[in-house]
Amino acid sequence: MERASKLIRHLAHSGEIITPEEMALAVWPEAVGPKIAPNTRAAKLVRTRLVVEVPDVTWRRQLFALTPFIVRNLAKALGAGVVDDLEFRVVPRRIEPERARQASPGAPLFDDADAIADPVLRDIYKLSRKKARA
Repeated sequence: MERASKLIRHLAHSGEIITPEEMALAVWPEAVGPKIAPNTRAAKLVRTRLVVEVPDVTWRRQLFALTPFIVRNLAKALGAGVVDDLEFRVVPRRIEPERARQASPGAPLFDDADAIADPVLRDIYKLSRKKARA
């Protein structure tokens, strides 16, 4: 039996052909396993080199040592010659918006002035609080 990826490579779906890059990006989590896949992201395929984004230099160093094994796993899944080399690029993870808002000390999530029903008194309170902080 042939692997599904080898068969898919030769098929056309509604006039669209699945490119080697799309296949390499899709197979990446299977090739590296469940512990590495959540911390990395296959970004693009340049000729036969797969560019992989990693969170820091330590990950890059560790994965560089595993390159021959990962390339072998990719060759098993995709076929020989699709991915011959890996390039690891450090791309720090972005802080999610909710966590970023909590991390910034200047903007409180809940303003105690919002509990004041009267809009005039609320504005007076905010103005006096602003003067007191200055």
